[in-house]
Amino acid sequence: MNHTITLEALHVLDAIARRGSFAAAAQELNRAPSSLSYQVQKLEQDLDLVIFDRSGHKAVFTEAGFLLLDRGRTIIAAAQELVSDANILAHGWELDLTIAYDGLIPVSSLFPLVMSIEGIAKTRIKLQEEILAGCWESLAYDRADILICPKLDHSPIDVKIEPLGCMEMVWVAASDHHVHKRSSPFDTNAQKNYRAIVIADTARTSPALTRNLLDDQPRLTVNNFNAKLEALCTGVGIGTLPKNVALPLIESGILKKIINTNEEKFEVVIAWRRNKMGKAKTWAIQQIKKQWRSSSQFD
Repeated sequence: MNHTITLEALHVLDAIARRGSFAAAAQELNRAPSSLSYQVQKLEQDLDLVIFDRSGHKAVFTEAGFLLLDRGRTIIAAAQELVSDANILAHGWELDLTIAYDGLIPVSSLFPLVMSIEGIAKTRIKLQEEILAGCWESLAYDRADILICPKLDHSPIDVKIEPLGCMEMVWVAASDHHVHKRSSPFDTNAQKNYRAIVIADTARTSPALTRNLLDDQPRLTVNNFNAKLEALCTGVGIGTLPKNVALPLIESGILKKIINTNEEKFEVVIAWRRNKMGKAKTWAIQQIKKQWRSSSQFD
C-alpha cells in the first residue's frame, strides 16, 4: 500500500480548508470539483485513513484530516521557501515577485515599475489586488512579497512598514440618486437608508473587515474596484471613492458628492517581511518609494 502524499495533494487540502468547499477550491485551482473529490478519495485509500467526515450535509475534516492539513501547510511553506532560496542562489534575482495592492490603488500606477525592470532582470512580476484584511493576510501567508495599502492601527512585529503618502476618500453617488434630495444631515441614521456599494474582503482565513459600512445598512457586495465604480455610476447605491478618482467623474456630471459628508484621509504604506530579501524585492521597494513619494496622487 502507498503511504506517500504529494505536494499537489497538500495544496488541494489547503484550498478546500480555506475556501470552505470542494467547489470553491476547484474554482481556485482551476480544476473540476469531481477531479478534486477523486484525488481526495484516492489519497484516503492510499493512506488508509479518513480525511473528511461525509456524514453531514457538508464534508468536514476529521482529526486525522486536520493533522494532515496543519502539518501539510508547514511543508507547503517550506517547499515555497526552498524554491525561492534556490532561485536567488542560482540567479541572484528572484524568479518571481508578487506585489499586492489594495483595490483603492490604481493598478496602472505600478506599470512603470514593471517596465523599469526590463533589461535589469528576468524576474516575473505579479500584480495582485487585495481588499481590506486580505491585504495583510497576503503578506503574512507569503502570498505577496510586497504590499501597498492603508496603514494598520497595529502593525505586525515582523513586518517593515514605511509611509508613501495620504489618500483622501469622498462620499459620492450618481448625480440623479435620491440621496441628493434629502434635507436631513447625513449621519448614521441617514446613511443606513441607502444601499452601500462595497468590495468583498479578499481574506481567506482572517476575519473580514469593513470600511464606512453600518451593520444594518443594505449593501451590494462586488468583487473589485471597477465593479464598485460601475455600480456607483449606474446609481445602484452610495459609497466612497479616492478623491483623485471621484473628481473627474464629479466634474463630468456622472457622480455628485454627497453634501454634508466629511472627506476621510488615511495613510498609505509599503510593507514587506524582513526575513526574505532578494535583489528584485530590494530593488522594487526602492523604486516604489521613489515613485510614490513624488506622485501627485498622494498628498
